[in-house]
Amino acid sequence: MAHHPTTVNLDETFVFTANAKKKIFMTIGLGIVLLILGIVFSMMGGHHGHEEVAAAHSAEGHHETAAWVVRLAKNLWHNNIFFAGISVMGVFFVAFNYVAWAGWSSSIIRVPAAFGNYLWIAAPLTILLFIVFGHDLFHWTHEYLYDKNSPQYDHVLDHKKGYLNSTFFLIRSAVYFGLWLVFFHIIRGHMKNEDITGDEKWYHKIVIVSAGFLVIFGVTSSMSAWDWAMSVDPHWFSTMFGWYCFASWFISALAILTFIVLVLKDNGYLAIVNENHIHDLGKFVFAFSIFWTYIWFEQFLLYYYANLPEEVGYFITRLKTDAYTPLFFLILVMNFVFPFLILMTRNAKRQSIILKVICGVVVVGHWLDFYMMLTPPIMKQQGGLDGITLFMELGMGLVFLGIFLFMVLTALSKLALIPKNHPMIQESVHHHVF
Repeated sequence: MAHHPTTVNLDETFVFTANAKKKIFMTIGLGIVLLILGIVFSMMGGHHGHEEVAAAHSAEGHHETAAWVVRLAKNLWHNNIFFAGISVMGVFFVAFNYVAWAGWSSSIIRVPAAFGNYLWIAAPLTILLFIVFGHDLFHWTHEYLYDKNSPQYDHVLDHKKGYLNSTFFLIRSAVYFGLWLVFFHIIRGHMKNEDITGDEKWYHKIVIVSAGFLVIFGVTSSMSAWDWAMSVDPHWFSTMFGWYCFASWFISALAILTFIVLVLKDNGYLAIVNENHIHDLGKFVFAFSIFWTYIWFEQFLLYYYANLPEEVGYFITRLKTDAYTPLFFLILVMNFVFPFLILMTRNAKRQSIILKVICGVVVVGHWLDFYMMLTPPIMKQQGGLDGITLFMELGMGLVFLGIFLFMVLTALSKLALIPKNHPMIQESVHHHVF
């Protein structure tokens, strides 16, 4: 016999407990320790890497930078844009569910609605990192490349300088974050008003604002990918790269969303969420793992078929070098083969433990995907993951993961966990997947 709607508790509020904060701070602390160890080991034993990176910098005509400093800068940039993308994808998830008038997701919608809070960290950090480390991260920032009398003059980059210049880059980045934060806070504000007043007009306002966000997002998500990831290798370009980054960011956000929902369920929250909601989240993770693979393979196939020198260098660097080849195939296994095979069955998408494992693997896999986008052009052949460098990479990843979770859970505790005045909340209460 079905439960009457009134028996379902819709007055849940997430409490960000001291114990939860302690676990997050321990994660950040462990990350800092590993990071410091990695830096010390690199300074003591990283002479070979130092020589290659220094030689590359000398050949490019600018000051010598220690390899560990370049790697540290790359790590900061890598992790920041990875979690910045996941944050805005949370807002995107909210927006398309409202525009689609989706009812099933109303019970979990407050979780992705909290993702955008990390943008407050990402925005200033992105600007600061570019100002401090721009020359080490982005080859195109060096002025001598545009001097026709310089032996390092680059006619390709000279033709791109109208777009690829530091001032315009900083302006664009500020605009992306500014727009995302404005829409994030408007949507959150309307959600709060909906909780307080119970007036359905706030739901319709969120739909309208979400539609506006989707238009802005369609442009800024691709442009930010070009700026923050593709321009690290400024001679190379791909017309599919915006979609590629979107797919990687979005599946990562879906995996983190699913993981948080499952952990909340384990801790007594989200009583409204049943195995059918979990099934739908599992289908999202399954489907967009395949979507990412489609974009990955499509880009690879077009490059292989055309065999143009200015394009294939991207894959040759990653596919045929000792530093990156193992990661190249590992990423494909983690992001496609593993989730595809495990989540094929209906039952697997409903099992909490299976989904937690898959989501963890997928997030790490796409973190490595961004690692592979950024590391080869910055670190050259010294970017592989060995015993020493793994400390730095893993440590920085844990620090950013902890900060991201702290910002998300803080935002999650500021609003009711269930939007009880959502006009379609009863659809979610009775959600069933056949």
